[in-house]
Amino acid sequence: MERWWRWRSGSEKWVPWLILLLHIVSILIFTRGFLLTRTELPFYSHCSDASQSPCFSSSSSSSNSSRCWTKPAIDRLVIIVLDALRFDFVAPSTFFEESKPWMDKLKVLQRLASERGSSARIFKAVADPPTTSLQRLKGLTTGGLPTFIDVGNSFGAPAIVEDNFIHQLVQNGKRVVMMGDDTWTQLFPDHFKKSFPYPSFNVKDLHTVDNGCIDHLLPTLYEEDWDVLIAHFLGVDHAGHIFGVDSTPMIEKLEQYNAILEKVIEMLESQSGPGGVHENTLLLVMGDHGQTLNGDHGGGSPEEVETSMFAMSFKKPTLSIPYEFHTPTCEQDLDGKKVCISSFQQLDFAVTMTALLGVPFPYGSIGRVNADLYGLGADTLNLEDAHLENCQNQSKLEQWMQNYVNVLCINSWQVKRYIDVYSASSVIGFSHEDLLQIADIYAQAEENWSHTKKSLLDKNECCDSLPVLKRQIDLYVNFLTSVAELARSKWTEFNLNMMGIGFGIMLVSLLVHFLAIKRVNKQYGASFTSCGDSGISFGLICACFVVIIRASSFLSNSFILEEGKVANFLLATTGFVKLRYSIMKKKMLLEAVVFLLLITFCRFSIEVGLSKQAATSQFLNESTSWMTSIASGVTSWTFIAEFVPLLVLILLAYLLYQTISSRSCRGIWKYVIMGTILSYLLIAVHWASESSIRSLALVSNVIGRNCIPQIIYAIGFGQLLLLAFGRQFNKDKFLDGKENLVIKTIGILSAWSSIVILLSGQQGPLVALASIIGGYCIVRLDNIEQDAKDDIRDVSAVDPLSVTQWNLLAVCLFFCTGHWCAFDGLRYGAAFIGFDEFILIRQAILLTIDTFGFSHILPIFGLPFLVACQYMLSQKRFILVRLSQAYMMYGLITAATVTVTMLCVTIHRRHLMVWGLFAPKFVFDVVGLILADVLICLASLFCFGQVENDVPKS
Repeated sequence: MERWWRWRSGSEKWVPWLILLLHIVSILIFTRGFLLTRTELPFYSHCSDASQSPCFSSSSSSSNSSRCWTKPAIDRLVIIVLDALRFDFVAPSTFFEESKPWMDKLKVLQRLASERGSSARIFKAVADPPTTSLQRLKGLTTGGLPTFIDVGNSFGAPAIVEDNFIHQLVQNGKRVVMMGDDTWTQLFPDHFKKSFPYPSFNVKDLHTVDNGCIDHLLPTLYEEDWDVLIAHFLGVDHAGHIFGVDSTPMIEKLEQYNAILEKVIEMLESQSGPGGVHENTLLLVMGDHGQTLNGDHGGGSPEEVETSMFAMSFKKPTLSIPYEFHTPTCEQDLDGKKVCISSFQQLDFAVTMTALLGVPFPYGSIGRVNADLYGLGADTLNLEDAHLENCQNQSKLEQWMQNYVNVLCINSWQVKRYIDVYSASSVIGFSHEDLLQIADIYAQAEENWSHTKKSLLDKNECCDSLPVLKRQIDLYVNFLTSVAELARSKWTEFNLNMMGIGFGIMLVSLLVHFLAIKRVNKQYGASFTSCGDSGISFGLICACFVVIIRASSFLSNSFILEEGKVANFLLATTGFVKLRYSIMKKKMLLEAVVFLLLITFCRFSIEVGLSKQAATSQFLNESTSWMTSIASGVTSWTFIAEFVPLLVLILLAYLLYQTISSRSCRGIWKYVIMGTILSYLLIAVHWASESSIRSLALVSNVIGRNCIPQIIYAIGFGQLLLLAFGRQFNKDKFLDGKENLVIKTIGILSAWSSIVILLSGQQGPLVALASIIGGYCIVRLDNIEQDAKDDIRDVSAVDPLSVTQWNLLAVCLFFCTGHWCAFDGLRYGAAFIGFDEFILIRQAILLTIDTFGFSHILPIFGLPFLVACQYMLSQKRFILVRLSQAYMMYGLITAATVTVTMLCVTIHRRHLMVWGLFAPKFVFDVVGLILADVLICLASLFCFGQVENDVPKS
């Protein structure tokens, strides 16, 4: 046995850890090249920069030195941010094909937009994805486009160091007050004169942040020691995450906001008279992003990127600009009054606000001063009823247009300056052709403006200048639009050298996988050939085919969107292959049919849980499960949906009890399994306490909402400690290798299962039962061919097709539980089951367990069943060989698919959907790969240690 122990102390120990190290290094290097943020220039705009602009003559600069870049149009600015404010929360329901319960709740905004259209407007504000709150706030204040890597900072926002709207306010003597979401104080730690931050990450808390804003908002409005006030409410965002859009808490929140806004507007109007505090105040009520019907955001779907903004000026009189500068959509509201809505790019927010307040534009802004929003603050005219032949009216319009052209001139110069410096400072920057193109557009606009200014000085007729000014505005708008489109298409820098190195290391890891499997096979005479054949087995060919097909599907954005269905289809294909074996061998036909029926159940679950169109709020409730809410309004189905998970939990507990009653389960392992049975009973009590059925919910009066989940977490942690203790000190030499491995595998699975099921919600027991049935069928069907093999050499080889089925089943379970590879596919509510307060590490662990519990943790720790249930009592010395083979094959399949994902994002790095689809897929895959590697290493240590006692010493 010297040869045995030499292998045991070599490959088995270091190969999984070597592969983990290679994957970590590969992913870090590749990510460094792929998810680079754009270069943040350390430059800031100053009032003195105006002297460098061609928009100012030397005489005008000296005479207007106090006005900075633009003349201040407003004195005060009130920004009320309603997080995750959908467009249809604000726009009248008449703008949509079908009226929904959550529409027309913010009636005060609709009323003002219809009655005071010249001074109050509703905008459809369009954000740039990804639509996480941190990135949206960063984009709103800097005037730049978001970068994908910032998603990783969403739970710990770093301070913004590049030039931004808030910095310019403070540097130019403006006093800023903030209240609400504490993300603002993280982004701008030293910028606020006064701040009232509240923790923002507890999505189960709908009221703490909002109540804090309410307590300070109205009193602050009466004070005179501020110039800009920011109040960031979070209730709508949290209500969406937990309950969905179509829910009573969401409607209650919108009605509460309507009442608050009525009080705010009433107070502002009362102080807006001549000499009043708010005589020249602009009010903005806006969202930072939208949300899907199930309350998620982060991606780039229309529901997520389309939000609302309401703007109202209290200046009297304030008149709207002519329709030549914007193309609003107008409809009648429910009262028959006309409401017009314009579109607004959030990219334009920072530069428009700085222009209105008269401070320099942020250095890195590429937005455009929006004419409609700028017109609300600056003096404008309402020419809808004016006679265009009236030269006097046109002279007033001419005056406004000249002012706006001057603002666009400064705007264009600032953007051109930034693009030139960025391209010179950045490692890659924009291409030479791109720079020439935008330089030509800018030169044309500047040349035309020079001629226009001369003609305006020599003009004899006031009416002649209107077409000239309109053309000049179009030229500047064309330049600014071209820069924004160029930045959206080529903003992110990709370091292809680092991406290539990372991809190369990943290929090396695949080679290590392959050589390790080959070494084991060669050392112990194992092979993948069919019984009596000299060639490669059909199972190996089929497994390779399935893995290649699934990995290749990642090259298409459509197949990534339907990844769960693709995995389910491929699993069904392997099921039919096994059914063919069953029919030919006349064995295990029942298992083959049950396996195909299980795949059908998974297909339905994936359809419900994966599809954004199907996973609306009717499938969701506070327990993060769609089981009960799908039965809304159907009494009989409600009882079924409430009781079925409880019955399945009892069935799972009974199966564990049967394990305890066997003679094989003794010592520590027996107590571990008993702890899981207790946890299952506690889960049933917890769900009963939150049940909509009154008779079940009676226990909630006695037991706290968070008490039971915390007890379950404590039991699970204690079980894992017992398993670690048993791994080191427990000696079960009376067990044969198969029984030993089975009992220990059941122990580790039971320890994890209670927490995973609790976090997964009421569909958890059904998914757990499906995983047990699926695993059982895979093991049994694998025996069809193995039972025909009598040679020890053939028995020692694990069937690659069975391992592939195990992997595909794990992928299907990920989507069955309602997840998908996008940040809006994370169920943040699961992280707060058992807790109300937010602690980063704890909530991150719970969210990880919920996301990867059924797809990684349980399948990897359950993989020894595939080995133990085919293990012959007379062949103990081969169990470690087979176990190593199974884990290395499983890891190879996972790594191969991630390798293709890396190739996919490299190829599609300039794709329109790169940040909305391909990059999230990459992030989920690499996180899953590292987690799988860690779990394989831990499972190998645990399982190998358990069977070591049964290996002959000589």
